Amino acid sequence: MDLLDFEGQDLYFDTPLPEHVETLIAQASDAYGDGDAELPLLKAYLFEPENLTVLVALYRFFYYQHRYMETLVIAERALGIVGKQLEFPADWHDLTAAHLQGDNKPMGLIRFYLLALKGAAYVCLRLEQFDLGREMVEKVIELDPEDRLNASVLKNVIDEANRLRLVVSNP
Repeated sequence: MDLLDFEGQDLYFDTPLPEHVETLIAQASDAYGDGDAELPLLKAYLFEPENLTVLVALYRFFYYQHRYMETLVIAERALGIVGKQLEFPADWHDLTAAHLQGDNKPMGLIRFYLLALKGAAYVCLRLEQFDLGREMVEKVIELDPEDRLNASVLKNVIDEANRLRLVVSNP
């Protein structure tokens, strides 16, 4: 299985949005510099709470606002939605390589799921939830042994941050 091989498959952003939701996303983009992007994004979410394009827009908004708790909530929501579509276990801890196999499982969605898990791990680092972040990134590495998604780089960062935290707390 090659996580970079999703040629010819639709990706999450290929799914068309209803026109009024597209308009809300565009309004949020236009209003970002003025600080008025949140309301249109939340409205878009109310109309399309399971649409990955809407969730990615919210994730990015919260992330760039340094609102990491909200960012993590959106990442977990995306994991739940994509995991359900892929018939993955509800808890990512229970996910195995066997769950990724099958002709009916689109590689683009599998990749999205693993990148969302990696993104959640990074957010955990920002929240100083090092143990949870490490567990998440180790799961990505377990499921991507060729490290096509470069999760090992994030694991090294988490391990170093944790090491430094331990050194500072135990001088």
